[in-house]
Amino acid sequence: MKLFVMALAALLTVGCGERQTETYQPTFSTRGVDMPKEYIVGIHPLHNPKRMGEVYGPIVDQLNASIPHALFRLEASRNHEEFEKKLYSRHFDFAMPNPYEAMRSLKHGYYVFGKVGDDELFRGIILVRKDSSIGKVSDLKGKKVSFSAPTDLAAAMMPQYYLHTHGIDVNRDIESLYVGSQESSILNVLRGHVSAGASWGGAWKSFRRENPKLAAQLQVKWQTESLPSNAWVVRDDVPPTLAEKVAKVLVGLKGTPQGRIMLNRLGITRFDHASADIYEPVRQYLKVFSATVRHIEY
Repeated sequence: MKLFVMALAALLTVGCGERQTETYQPTFSTRGVDMPKEYIVGIHPLHNPKRMGEVYGPIVDQLNASIPHALFRLEASRNHEEFEKKLYSRHFDFAMPNPYEAMRSLKHGYYVFGKVGDDELFRGIILVRKDSSIGKVSDLKGKKVSFSAPTDLAAAMMPQYYLHTHGIDVNRDIESLYVGSQESSILNVLRGHVSAGASWGGAWKSFRRENPKLAAQLQVKWQTESLPSNAWVVRDDVPPTLAEKVAKVLVGLKGTPQGRIMLNRLGITRFDHASADIYEPVRQYLKVFSATVRHIEY
């Protein structure tokens, strides 16, 4: 009996091995053929990573639904420094950097294929509490002012240039606190950690919509002129036809109710087709900023 059981077990083992070979080989082969290539999408840190996933996740989901032969994955970055390190090392396949970062990315093998619309919103704003004693720009001397990051064009460079043209030496007259994101800059003003804080129009619009009671405690004290808004860039080894499809999906969001809801969550109304030529005013602005306010690479 013992020998019979052992023989039966051996027979069953051989049978199972044959069936596993028959089923395993086609499964492996099919996955190899059908698995879509993954493309990493990076968004410069307008928000903390959790919030970034909430507002830009649906955009990436739309790309996956509309372009089934490719797999798009959103990758958040903790801060501008981390985002720029990934961008300049060609980690991202697609990215939405601010205009300053976009101009620098051209030297690392990216090209511009789209942009955020609503250029009138791409301006720096300086917020204070409504109960603040800050009345004029000179009142900021000796005070703390929050900015998201040194390389944030709308929420740092443009407000700093505004202060510079209104008599403030941003390197000596104020204490600049770089707090990681535009949301954080707004919250620092709200909580009284700083006397004023910089952001940009789109972030402030979203904050007011989602936190009306908190926003009611703040006011836009000053705002800058506008520049062309954030860019969409793609790495130069990504198939051009895929970049065209991505641009078509992004630009097409404004044409559907669901797409408009996604865009409204971002604080904008549309994405546009674009090329690097549209950012020539940014190049000129950066040249003046670097010469008069503080040195930057551009």
